[in-house]
Amino acid sequence: MRIALGMDHGGFPLREALLEVLEKMDCEVIDFGTDSPDRVDYPDYAEKVGLAVQGGEADRGILVCGSGVGVSIAANKIPGIFAATCHDAYSAQQGVEHDHMNVLCLGGRVIGDELAKLLVKQFLNATYLGDQPDGDRYARRVGKIIELEQKE
Repeated sequence: MRIALGMDHGGFPLREALLEVLEKMDCEVIDFGTDSPDRVDYPDYAEKVGLAVQGGEADRGILVCGSGVGVSIAANKIPGIFAATCHDAYSAQQGVEHDHMNVLCLGGRVIGDELAKLLVKQFLNATYLGDQPDGDRYARRVGKIIELEQKE
């Protein structure tokens, strides 16, 4: 699986833990940085990751800022991106299964390394149920979200 990874300075403390778990899961990482704790603007990284997922360069994305909220807001401005901040395993899995989440957002100042690794595993091991024979309700709901994106 190809994973686009991006973070600002607030997410930088989780960088090594995320790279470690992605490597163990045999993911191909498209690393957009940042690669230092120097201050940068999170919308720049959300755009890079979001466009990589939108354009098919990456299968899914992971974004990290201090709270996870800023990168989620920014990424969701890109059509076709379903980004959510998750700080528990259920949401990281269910967000993919029910809501077609394709970008996981984490708060580098909210969670630690071990929880971040667990959330990434849950996110990447989950499959969208709307593509399953009995997944009509999920596909219908996601379709309504796509309709919202297309409204002017």
